[in-house]
Amino acid sequence: MAGSSHGHTPAAWTGVTIAFIGFCIAGAFMVMAEPIGFWAGMVVVVLGGVVGMIMRAMGLGMPKTAHAVPQPVPVAQREPVPAEG
Repeated sequence: MAGSSHGHTPAAWTGVTIAFIGFCIAGAFMVMAEPIGFWAGMVVVVLGGVVGMIMRAMGLGMPKTAHAVPQPVPVAQREPVPAEG
């Protein structure tokens, strides 16, 4: 998918970064056997998704028209692959 700009927006980067931090928090507290810290980390993960959706609603995500689904190329139109010799 070279040339695709899927997810390369401030909303996506911010949401994923916050969720990643939440996973790190939850993982650290899981290793330390602290359930409250683990669930606090999971709250941060959900917060990352909420922040991403809010930023998208503010216009910092991809526009709806940019979500074009690529169509597969029919077999008859594909270029033959040269055999290595």
